[in-house]
Amino acid sequence: MIHIVLFEPEIPGNTGNIMRTCAGTGSKLHLIEPLGFSLEEKYIRRSSVNYTEYCDYIVYKNFDEFKLKNKGTYYYLTRYGKKPHTSFDYSNQDEEIYFIFGKESTGIPKELLQKELDHCMRMPMNDCIRALNLSNTVAIMVYEALRQQEYRDLLKEEPFKGKDYLLE
Repeated sequence: MIHIVLFEPEIPGNTGNIMRTCAGTGSKLHLIEPLGFSLEEKYIRRSSVNYTEYCDYIVYKNFDEFKLKNKGTYYYLTRYGKKPHTSFDYSNQDEEIYFIFGKESTGIPKELLQKELDHCMRMPMNDCIRALNLSNTVAIMVYEALRQQEYRDLLKEEPFKGKDYLLE
């Protein structure tokens, strides 16, 4: 299973978008407190487009509680990573894969990254910006893992208007 871990997220719009991505891909979301916003529907409704009911998520008091309750392979996305995100193998569908993202303003704490250097990664980009938007980065990572897993059980045809919609 693919897991998305947000370490102390600050922006409700990003988290709402990520909830929608998780709902659409069957990924599980883990939120590490403190959160920079309330999870009340009115704060994340616009960005999640009311898909929060389909998002499987858990909130943890801190990173230690999260680690205690979740076993698997942890990957840390950070602008300080030395390996590109595509250099890892996510193809084992039986493996519990955790993509860990830091808060929008400061990222993942250095103390956590220093213990996991072999699993720190960076999305390649030019020197015009520090980092990509958090929700965009999550979507890129989820779909890279899904691509390597041949999209598991996801639909490859549009389910609402039918597979022949464009032919009509």
